[in-house]
Amino acid sequence: MAAPKILAFAGSSRGASLNKLLLAVAADGARAAGADVTQIDLRDYPMPIYDGDDEMQSGVPDNALVLRGLIAEHDALLVATPEYNGSVTALLKNALDWCSRPINGEDGLLPYRGKMVALLAASMSPFGGIRAVTHTRGIFNKMGAIVLPDEVLLPQAQHAFDAGGNLLNETARQLARQLGAALAAKAGRGGS
Repeated sequence: MAAPKILAFAGSSRGASLNKLLLAVAADGARAAGADVTQIDLRDYPMPIYDGDDEMQSGVPDNALVLRGLIAEHDALLVATPEYNGSVTALLKNALDWCSRPINGEDGLLPYRGKMVALLAASMSPFGGIRAVTHTRGIFNKMGAIVLPDEVLLPQAQHAFDAGGNLLNETARQLARQLGAALAAKAGRGGS
């Protein structure tokens, strides 16, 4: 059986994103469990804010088509979401919105339907990004994805990593790696 393919990304545009650091730990757990993980940066796929008039005039942006293709060709998604004002970031929401548009008569939600998704959040707040994860879970559920019931929340994340980007708390590191491994296992069994 081929290794499950997991696409990993964070909803942050910051180079020194705490969510990107947490995502890397979970991605390592997925790799250790046998998954083929492709980690991308949404900054490499810039798109305008979704506008139906722009879509009618110019179609779906090339970067959205490329990202949609990546989502479609992977078995599962590993997504870390920052929390901005109690919700998902505009970067993440906009990327998901553009990638859910119908293309050449194909259902816009086709790349998401039945796709396994695992969610993480690193936040400077004491709540660990729970509101952003809840909203992101709702978005993926609406699009037909299957979101794992467990998530990893890292509160006060500004103190959670050393200067080299290593997660200091062993329990948090284990939980993130276990989430990545659980996603690999579910994706490898086709979600069963």
